[in-house]
Amino acid sequence: MTANGVYVYAIIHADRALPDGVGGVGGPAVTVRTVRQGEIAAVVSEAPAQLRARRRDLLAHQDLLLRLTDGGPVLPMRFGMVAPDEETVTAQLGRAESAHLATLEQLAGRVEVNLKAFPAQDALAALVAEDRNVRRLREEVRRRPDYDASVRLGEAVAAALSRRAAEAGRKALRTLTPLARSVRPGPEVQGCAVNVSFLVDRSDSDSFRATALGLADEYRDHAELRLAGPLPCYSFVGAETGPVTAAGV
Repeated sequence: MTANGVYVYAIIHADRALPDGVGGVGGPAVTVRTVRQGEIAAVVSEAPAQLRARRRDLLAHQDLLLRLTDGGPVLPMRFGMVAPDEETVTAQLGRAESAHLATLEQLAGRVEVNLKAFPAQDALAALVAEDRNVRRLREEVRRRPDYDASVRLGEAVAAALSRRAAEAGRKALRTLTPLARSVRPGPEVQGCAVNVSFLVDRSDSDSFRATALGLADEYRDHAELRLAGPLPCYSFVGAETGPVTAAGV
């Protein structure tokens, strides 16, 4: 450990071995190890000085979590989680061991898939054909172009595109929810109408993605459905799993 603290990547079962050939954040990459307490362990490394959200470190963090997920259930930590020392990590593991074990059991054999719905980029023609208000404002601008009319048209188009994206996202959600073990709404993202994560059995993840991609094609005139995953199960880990606080990244 250094004066910079202990960087925490994840919590796993204590009897698991770490994957070969992976390092942690930092340049050069720091050595990863485990801190064990009872039946669970934290995957940690020395925290590099002046930790920042550099692309190199973000990728190193994500790659390690993906490699860990390949070998069993993982309680992933967000990038930049640093404890002051190893004793702090051990103490938290001890306090929350039962909760961590229960969550690891729930996540065993499962992955996260995220779906975001954004307004379709090339949907103006379809929008004009379907939305009477947009058609009316567009004709108004053509007949008598002025600043206020153009502003009203722009606002109406933006609102209609967002509404159509949200409707498509909700339809996709209704189709995909029965295929998942659990569903969690994600944080607000600028320009995003729907942000939802699904907990999916790893064995079903390919068919789940295929269904989601089919919906993206079906609703392409209404929304741009963006799919990410399989991912570590960030959205399905409760607040009690956090043994540390985020560094200033």
